Amino acid sequence: MSVSQGPNRERAVSVPNGWMMLVVLLGLLLADVAVFVTGVRAQEPAVLLCILALPVLIVLLTGLFTLQPNEARVLVLFGDYRGTVRESGFHWGNPFYSNGPQSFSAAVAEAKAKQAGAKPDSSGSRRRTMGRNKISLRARTLNGDTLKVNDKRGNPVEIAVVVVWRVADTAQAMFDVDNYESYMKMQSESALRHLASLYYYDDGEEGEATLRGHVEVVSQALREELQERLAKAGITVDEARLTHLAYAPEIAQSMLRRQQAEAVIAARQKIVHGAVSMVHMALTELAEKRVVELDDERRAAMVSNLMVVLCGESEVHPVVNTGTLYN
Repeated sequence: MSVSQGPNRERAVSVPNGWMMLVVLLGLLLADVAVFVTGVRAQEPAVLLCILALPVLIVLLTGLFTLQPNEARVLVLFGDYRGTVRESGFHWGNPFYSNGPQSFSAAVAEAKAKQAGAKPDSSGSRRRTMGRNKISLRARTLNGDTLKVNDKRGNPVEIAVVVVWRVADTAQAMFDVDNYESYMKMQSESALRHLASLYYYDDGEEGEATLRGHVEVVSQALREELQERLAKAGITVDEARLTHLAYAPEIAQSMLRRQQAEAVIAARQKIVHGAVSMVHMALTELAEKRVVELDDERRAAMVSNLMVVLCGESEVHPVVNTGTLYN
């Protein structure tokens, strides 16, 4: 029967000051050498003890390590998580704390990439492979690749996202996922594909958000979904925003023509609405000021002429009537 293990939680711990331990260990090392030299001259049995103490002191010196600001070290002793050091500076820890297998695997991966002619990744993956189980706590940026996805209507669109993230819980990032950076990248792509399928590219239902028209709403929804997915890896998402959005090349021309047709229709509606308002205003002014009395037939002819003049695309050249009103 398998027992499911719950998520790990970070425990902040303190370790001895590195400068103090350096002075103590160097003093012990010098004292050991001095006793050894004295013992050799006096041929005392303490020489054997000094010989045994020398490698011990050298091993203890390897426990010295430094942490930069916004950097942490996860302390693992023989497979047991002992805590995380977050305080920057010069420290000393148990020399048997695990240094992590990541450094060797990173070197092997980089060597294979060079042999295959691929460009090695120098952005975030190398920080994950720092020695001594060190993890960067700085904010990082993932500039996602352009993906081809389907929107809610099924139209293929191209979309890309940029995500600003950082490690919040080092224990979860180290122990709950195999590689938190690869996990973060894969979950970002998965969340982006899922999000795109929930929205129309444009022209959605009444009051419904769209990918193109409601960027802030879509970005906030993407950030919330990413935060939910990445919480397992101890990652906090500070910001997620779309950086590229366009129709796929195979339908781009068709959609462009559709948008142009919609723009022409909207413009025509505006022109007709304005023309009708102007004709109504002209007839009302003529009737109120009694400039001229028009019967229904003459009024219809006037309306027709005014609509042609106001709605026509080309310039209209009027014919001036020099005779009487009805000639």
